[in-house]
Amino acid sequence: MDVIFIDDALKELYESGVTKDSKYKKLARDRQFIKAYINVIDVMLATENASQLAIYSYLHYEKLKHRPESSVRIQNRRVERLLFTEHENGIEVQLIEIDSNHYGNKR
Repeated sequence: MDVIFIDDALKELYESGVTKDSKYKKLARDRQFIKAYINVIDVMLATENASQLAIYSYLHYEKLKHRPESSVRIQNRRVERLLFTEHENGIEVQLIEIDSNHYGNKR
Protein backbone atom coordinates (compact mmCIF):
# COMPACT_ATOMS: atom_id res chain seq x y z
CA MET A 1 0.00 0.00 0.00
CA ASP A 2 1.23 3.51 -0.74
CA VAL A 3 1.82 5.82 2.20
CA ILE A 4 1.67 9.57 1.56
CA PHE A 5 2.78 11.91 4.33
CA ILE A 6 0.68 15.08 4.62
CA ASP A 7 2.92 16.47 7.37
CA ASP A 8 6.59 16.80 6.38
CA ALA A 9 7.65 16.33 10.00
CA LEU A 10 6.16 12.82 10.01
CA LYS A 11 8.11 11.99 6.87
CA GLU A 12 11.28 13.28 8.52
CA LEU A 13 10.61 11.12 11.57
CA TYR A 14 10.16 8.05 9.39
CA GLU A 15 13.19 8.63 7.18
CA SER A 16 15.74 9.95 9.68
CA GLY A 17 14.23 9.46 13.14
CA VAL A 18 14.48 13.18 13.96
CA THR A 19 12.55 16.33 13.16
CA LYS A 20 12.91 20.05 13.73
CA ASP A 21 9.14 20.51 14.06
CA SER A 22 8.38 21.57 17.62
CA LYS A 23 5.14 19.56 17.65
CA TYR A 24 7.03 16.22 17.54
CA LYS A 25 10.39 17.23 19.01
CA LYS A 26 9.69 15.65 22.40
CA LEU A 27 8.58 12.38 20.78
CA ALA A 28 11.68 12.38 18.54
CA ARG A 29 13.89 12.11 21.64
CA ASP A 30 12.22 8.82 22.62
CA ARG A 31 14.14 6.18 20.63
CA GLN A 32 11.72 3.36 21.48
CA PHE A 33 8.77 5.43 20.28
CA ILE A 34 10.52 6.30 17.00
CA LYS A 35 11.37 2.62 16.46
CA ALA A 36 7.69 1.71 17.03
CA TYR A 37 6.55 4.52 14.68
CA ILE A 38 8.87 3.31 11.91
CA ASN A 39 7.58 -0.24 12.45
CA VAL A 40 3.95 0.95 12.07
CA ILE A 41 4.75 2.71 8.78
CA ASP A 42 6.62 -0.39 7.55
CA VAL A 43 3.57 -2.55 8.36
CA MET A 44 1.36 -0.10 6.45
CA LEU A 45 3.67 -0.29 3.45
CA ALA A 46 3.60 -4.09 3.56
CA THR A 47 -0.19 -4.45 3.59
CA GLU A 48 -2.37 -4.32 0.50
CA ASN A 49 -5.15 -2.20 2.04
CA ALA A 50 -5.95 -0.51 5.33
CA SER A 51 -8.46 -3.14 6.47
CA GLN A 52 -5.60 -5.65 6.69
CA LEU A 53 -4.14 -3.60 9.55
CA ALA A 54 -6.75 -5.25 11.79
CA ILE A 55 -4.71 -8.48 11.55
CA TYR A 56 -2.05 -6.83 13.70
CA SER A 57 -3.85 -6.65 17.05
CA TYR A 58 -1.17 -4.53 18.70
CA LEU A 59 -2.02 -1.67 16.31
CA HIS A 60 -5.62 -1.40 17.58
CA TYR A 61 -6.74 -0.33 14.09
CA GLU A 62 -10.11 1.40 13.97
CA LYS A 63 -12.14 3.65 11.73
CA LEU A 64 -13.17 6.69 13.73
CA LYS A 65 -16.92 7.15 14.05
CA HIS A 66 -17.33 10.92 13.96
CA ARG A 67 -14.32 11.74 11.80
CA PRO A 68 -13.30 10.68 8.29
CA GLU A 69 -9.99 9.24 9.54
CA SER A 70 -8.80 5.91 10.82
CA SER A 71 -6.22 5.35 13.51
CA VAL A 72 -3.64 2.92 14.82
CA ARG A 73 -1.84 2.98 18.12
CA ILE A 74 1.88 3.47 17.71
CA GLN A 75 3.12 1.84 20.89
CA ASN A 76 1.43 -0.26 23.57
CA ARG A 77 0.83 1.43 26.92
CA ARG A 78 1.03 4.86 25.24
CA VAL A 79 -1.87 7.10 24.20
CA GLU A 80 -0.29 8.45 21.00
CA ARG A 81 -1.94 7.22 17.84
CA LEU A 82 -1.39 7.80 14.16
CA LEU A 83 -4.32 9.29 12.25
CA PHE A 84 -4.68 8.67 8.53
CA THR A 85 -7.19 8.82 5.71
CA GLU A 86 -7.85 5.73 3.59
CA HIS A 87 -7.97 5.90 -0.21
CA GLU A 88 -8.20 3.29 -2.97
CA ASN A 89 -4.49 3.50 -3.84
CA GLY A 90 -3.17 3.85 -0.28
CA ILE A 91 -3.35 6.02 2.78
CA GLU A 92 -2.49 9.60 3.68
CA VAL A 93 -0.78 9.89 7.05
CA GLN A 94 -1.95 13.10 8.69
CA LEU A 95 -0.68 13.44 12.23
CA ILE A 96 0.24 11.82 15.49
CA GLU A 97 -2.43 12.62 18.05
CA ILE A 98 -0.43 13.23 21.20
CA ASP A 99 -2.84 14.37 23.91
CA SER A 100 -5.71 11.94 23.75
CA ASN A 101 -8.19 10.62 26.24
CA HIS A 102 -9.51 8.13 23.68
CA TYR A 103 -7.76 5.23 25.37
CA GLY A 104 -7.53 6.92 28.74
CA ASN A 105 -4.37 8.46 30.03
CA LYS A 106 -2.52 5.56 31.64
CA ARG A 107 0.45 7.57 32.89
